[in-house]
Amino acid sequence: MNAPPGTARPPVIKLKTRRPTGVVPWPLLLIEGEEGAGKTYSAAQFSGSDRIGQMYWIDLDEGSADEYAAIDGANYLIIEHDGTYRDILEQVEAIHTEARRAAAAGEPPVVLTIDSGSALWRMLTNWTYERGRRTKKNRALLLQDPDAAFDIGRNLWNDALERWSRIIYLLRTLPGISIVLARGKQVSATDDNGQPVHNRSEWKVSAQKDLGFDSTCWVRMKRNTDPQVIKVRSLRMRVDQRKPLTLRDFSIEDLVFNKLGCSVESQPRIMPALSGDLVQPWLTRVAELKAKDALAALWRSVPDPSNRLSREEIATIRAAAEQRAAELDNPHSEMGGGPLTDADKLRAAADRKAAEQDADAEQ
Repeated sequence: MNAPPGTARPPVIKLKTRRPTGVVPWPLLLIEGEEGAGKTYSAAQFSGSDRIGQMYWIDLDEGSADEYAAIDGANYLIIEHDGTYRDILEQVEAIHTEARRAAAAGEPPVVLTIDSGSALWRMLTNWTYERGRRTKKNRALLLQDPDAAFDIGRNLWNDALERWSRIIYLLRTLPGISIVLARGKQVSATDDNGQPVHNRSEWKVSAQKDLGFDSTCWVRMKRNTDPQVIKVRSLRMRVDQRKPLTLRDFSIEDLVFNKLGCSVESQPRIMPALSGDLVQPWLTRVAELKAKDALAALWRSVPDPSNRLSREEIATIRAAAEQRAAELDNPHSEMGGGPLTDADKLRAAADRKAAEQDADAEQ
């Protein structure tokens, strides 16, 4: 049936396929367990392997990165950061870029160790609680009773989960080896209402609950026992349900290159970031821009037909750009929307005035 005259024909969607490579991808390793079980030691020891390239170490609150460099053969670089989520994320992104360069050049794989995932999730949890305390409803409640229990909105927890997921996505797609260390211990079991269950205990990993599922290989370490593989995504290793695989003479090098079968031919897992619409990548770009002229250029470029955006999506992105421009005029603190100090406000005002003077001088 022919389309009515003057009606545009819809574009023909082409099928996009590829052949599977069969190559073992680089892993995201979760190594969790008791204090003093050897988690940090095993990662530092792995840094001396001649089968890897540069290891980068992000020490979040353990404070042992300098000391463990004394292990015979240890060879890693400590990533410096200011403790804020933004700086940590930017450093992970920079390592991701360096790992991609090394892989393209045929160099041994870059390794990123985060010590620890427990500290990262605790930071985001604390940020969420602080934001919850600042809501209008909870401020009024706490004004009457500073020790009162208060509710935290689901939207605040979603913000924390989004920040966590951005880092996990970079780790999962790193063109190299990612290692996340975390604390784990036996705790009292709880029911659906969060109440302890008498005479029952369970193992608890101190991190976001999906970390074990997101990892390629999940290793548990306890004092005075051999490490165990709790879960693995591999055709070379198998872990039966509720029967962890014991690893005697454990080393990360043996696990990665011998048991998992990784090699110089390994590639990162091919996983494009999932998004419910075309808006989210644009919103991410908007949030990262720090200059109003760049925001204005993005605002103008949004309607380009090549972007394949609907009218509603264009309006959403432009509104976000306008809001971001307003935030640059009235900056907020990094970890959750609270106002900056007076000194920070004066500094921001001085920066804006200097930028305006520079613009006037160019005209």
